[in-house]
Amino acid sequence: MLDVSDFITSAVSPNKGLLMTTLAIKLGTPFWLYDASIVRRQIKRLQGFDIIRYAQKANGNINLLKIIRRNGVKIDAVSNGEIARALAAGYRAGSNDLVFVSDVFDQTTLKQVVELCIPVNCGSTDMIDQLAMLSPGHQIWLRINPGFGHGHSKKTNTGGPLSKHGIWHEQLSELGRKIKSSKLNLVGLHMHIGSDVDYKHLGKVCNAMIEAYMKLGMQIRAVSAGGGLSIPYHSDCKNVAIDYYAQQWNVARLKIQDSQTIPVQIEIEPGRFLVAEAGYLIAEVRAVKKVAERYFVIVDAGFNDLVRPAMYGSYHHICFIDPAANLVIGALHQVAVAGPLCEAGDVFTQNKDGTIEFKNLPLPKIGDFCIFADAGAYGSTMSSNYNSRPLIPEVIVDGSDIRLVRRRQTIKEMLSLENDDHLLEN
Repeated sequence: MLDVSDFITSAVSPNKGLLMTTLAIKLGTPFWLYDASIVRRQIKRLQGFDIIRYAQKANGNINLLKIIRRNGVKIDAVSNGEIARALAAGYRAGSNDLVFVSDVFDQTTLKQVVELCIPVNCGSTDMIDQLAMLSPGHQIWLRINPGFGHGHSKKTNTGGPLSKHGIWHEQLSELGRKIKSSKLNLVGLHMHIGSDVDYKHLGKVCNAMIEAYMKLGMQIRAVSAGGGLSIPYHSDCKNVAIDYYAQQWNVARLKIQDSQTIPVQIEIEPGRFLVAEAGYLIAEVRAVKKVAERYFVIVDAGFNDLVRPAMYGSYHHICFIDPAANLVIGALHQVAVAGPLCEAGDVFTQNKDGTIEFKNLPLPKIGDFCIFADAGAYGSTMSSNYNSRPLIPEVIVDGSDIRLVRRRQTIKEMLSLENDDHLLEN
């Protein structure tokens, strides 16, 4: 993570700030900017795993998916729409390229995965029953809830008795018999219990995977370590020790492999790890309001664009640059950065309980630009039309190649789904 003083001069390239201001003038604000070189860098860091499978819910822009595919990364999809995105980006149905991951089938998605022979990572026993009825021999994974969870927020904890995700570990013994009788083709076991990395917790997760395998009583071809790999959002945070992470999972893999006759591969399922640091949200400062002895800097991006701070209390490094791409410096003030929505919670500087936090920042001027760093994950994909605000553009910079990969939605397009009403027959 970059300090305020070196954010522009030492970022991915010395010209990043100038590129941001040039695009802001050309496209208008707010908009997203992604740096493909950072995505490639993050992919290379994971080469110790047999298979890297991108959790595209983090950022599903088709053009970003194409870059990820060309760098040898496979994909998971959590909805019928994400299946369509993956196919549009060149991933192949009916292969290990693409896996559907969920705790439930809707009718349309069930039909789609059966017709296209897409492997399914099942998070509930009902999914297994529904798939076995329609598609004997279908390839499946089992997502296991080991009885405990972990996460940087209660809303990102995906294990334990309060989580909807995964098949409860105590059901595994009977589940093995069910899979054998249904003649489904078991590929492997998956365990993702929440976001963020806790090295003390890691050993517990690996042991839980071994125990799950023993309870199931079936041979497998792969284990998935899930996702949740963190990035250093704060300047005092360290990068994940990927080699140690891979080493711990390799120990678990070898114990499982020694108990059967076929080899076992390790998959990793990163989402934000691949794309978060590659992304920036660029907004324009539209008001600087003094309230008591503190300030609200109000920008033209809201939580309809970047909801993570409002939803999770997530931190994004913030700095201001002027139209000439100079970093705004000067005396520091207590500043909260907020958006234009008609919501008290439309504030980008707040903690996990929703309390507004005032940061030590210099005061920008109207027309300066606000840069939110590490915004490539769960930004665009979680955005909405709240307050009837159109979806904003996305740009990918790849070396000297700069591409508009999603144009700004027009108000006419936003209203188009509501223009024609139809009387539904009783």
